[in-house]
Amino acid sequence: MKLKTSLINPKFNHKNCIFPSLNQFTFFMFVFLSLNLWGDSPVGNEDQLKVHLNKPNHKIPIVVVIGENQYTELTDFIVPYGILKRSHVAKVYAIAEKKGKIDFFPALSMEINSSLKDFNNLHPEGADLVIVPAIHNAKNETIIRWIQTQYNSGATIVGICDGVWTLGYAGLLKNKNVTGHWYSKEKLSEVFPDSIWHKNKRYIQDERIITTSGVTASIPISLALVESIGGRKKAEEMAQSLGIRHWDSQHNTDEFNFDWKQYLTAAKNLFFFWDYDTIEIPVYEGIDEISLALVADVYSRTYQSKAITITYKNKPSQSKSGIKFISELIEEGKKKKQTLFEITEKKKAFEWFEQSLSDVEKRYGLSTKRFVKTQLEFPGH
Repeated sequence: MKLKTSLINPKFNHKNCIFPSLNQFTFFMFVFLSLNLWGDSPVGNEDQLKVHLNKPNHKIPIVVVIGENQYTELTDFIVPYGILKRSHVAKVYAIAEKKGKIDFFPALSMEINSSLKDFNNLHPEGADLVIVPAIHNAKNETIIRWIQTQYNSGATIVGICDGVWTLGYAGLLKNKNVTGHWYSKEKLSEVFPDSIWHKNKRYIQDERIITTSGVTASIPISLALVESIGGRKKAEEMAQSLGIRHWDSQHNTDEFNFDWKQYLTAAKNLFFFWDYDTIEIPVYEGIDEISLALVADVYSRTYQSKAITITYKNKPSQSKSGIKFISELIEEGKKKKQTLFEITEKKKAFEWFEQSLSDVEKRYGLSTKRFVKTQLEFPGH
């Protein structure tokens, strides 16, 4: 199958990324260092979060998921937005620095209709909760200033996965108990030594700062936020609709590392670039954006495949939560049919996620499946 696009995008800032760059890959093929710089499980066993709702003019909480137009991590952004939006416990906004579109990493893009300026005009008092995913430029000054303003106005700030870098550069992590993606842990400790770094937690709250471990922690943190705002019953209902049984913060960080076998898998998959697969996911009105994000993220981390969305000509469609994904291929008139992965309502989001992992194993082997799960920091190899 012809290689259409490169999974390793040279524009993406791998320095603060959630999987290794090629330079790091080359080095670790010969030497793999595993440093234990983070403390064990911190701050007790409390999983109950507290979102500070201190805006008296808000009838319901105002939640913002903020992205960068040029490369925002797909699951980090879409999962919290979808879960909080569909739970109906808050008014949820998807915004970016500018209107237009957000290009996601490692795949897909969406239309974005609200900018930072738009939100400021609509809610000059600020949000109650701001969710910050991993973004291309963690030092984006415009986004950092906006987050600082929201924090100073009383908002609770959530850094998902490598979104913690942006919180750090915003000066919000000083003397805080925090966590992050396993792969970034040593570098985070070096850059932000005045933070108290912890492992073995999916998420940690320290006053109005919440941080999480790697990509798939977006699921439990989102459900924990629903519980904090809307109560246990509401969170249970949302979890059941997703196929999730629990969303506690317990985690085993030591389970995750890139050993020589995984680096060998990455090298092998990159070497056979002529077998690069394009996984086409049809998008239709009301598609579950959470399922779509999870599936696309899985297929686009194999180093041998990438997911794209397809649609039908003159048939724009929005997801269940109102997200309009930008089609990368029009189905009508295609010359060659490639691999399809159809997401229907027959399965729940977590079931689609598990099926995509199983399919990766069938296509590319158990080692590639493990490689993907390690990037996503998804427990259980």
